[in-house]
Amino acid sequence: MKPFNEQTVLITGASRGIGAAIAHRFASIGMNVVIHYLQSHELANEVARSCMQYGSKVMTVTADLQSKDQIDKMYEKLQSYGMLPDILINNAGISHYGLLSDVTEEDWDRVMSINLKAPFLCSQAFLPHMISQKYGRIINVSSIWGIAGASCEVIYSTAKGGINAFTKALAKELAPSGVTVNAVAPGAVDTEMMQMFDASEKNDIENDIPMGRFAMPDEIASLVYFLALPESSYITGQIISPNGGWLT
Repeated sequence: MKPFNEQTVLITGASRGIGAAIAHRFASIGMNVVIHYLQSHELANEVARSCMQYGSKVMTVTADLQSKDQIDKMYEKLQSYGMLPDILINNAGISHYGLLSDVTEEDWDRVMSINLKAPFLCSQAFLPHMISQKYGRIINVSSIWGIAGASCEVIYSTAKGGINAFTKALAKELAPSGVTVNAVAPGAVDTEMMQMFDASEKNDIENDIPMGRFAMPDEIASLVYFLALPESSYITGQIISPNGGWLT
């Protein structure tokens, strides 16, 4: 295999938050970085510019990950630039907060499509390249609620629980091909996703966490980076939850 810092990583939903932190972490060693976004063109370009400061080759790509056709077009573009990913980070996702009795069928379909269907479609698209070279990494960004479940976040918890099962099953399927599949399931992280809570609610959550604070995106990115390393080749099918002791 090519040296680690000459490989290519694709991060979905990388225009902000955890995805942007992951992009910066890989760019910091000079790796080729593909920053995916849907609508946040300027934010994605800002992340790209900051990644380029490390000397990395950086691309931005836009695609609606609910659409197989758009993912196929993204594949063709990356292939034409010699940027097919050796490492795929399925990070793009949305949250949903509310009572199950208030959830509409449209809410359900949207959360499942973006959080669960998209990682399936992306993995399916880029797997042949990894299998052909007998090497690859797929890392899914899940959630603590995919393990424990959360009141008023039933459909989000369900989608992330599906990602965890997807991770375990696909890891077994791909192990003979030299491709590892793992999931990082963070607890509360200081990102825009936490803006659904007011200051009092955030304080209550922090008081429930033994470490007394939210995680920073860089801390999640460091774990993702570790799982991508060649030295992590014997770790597969794992759901690892950096959550400050919130869930043990």
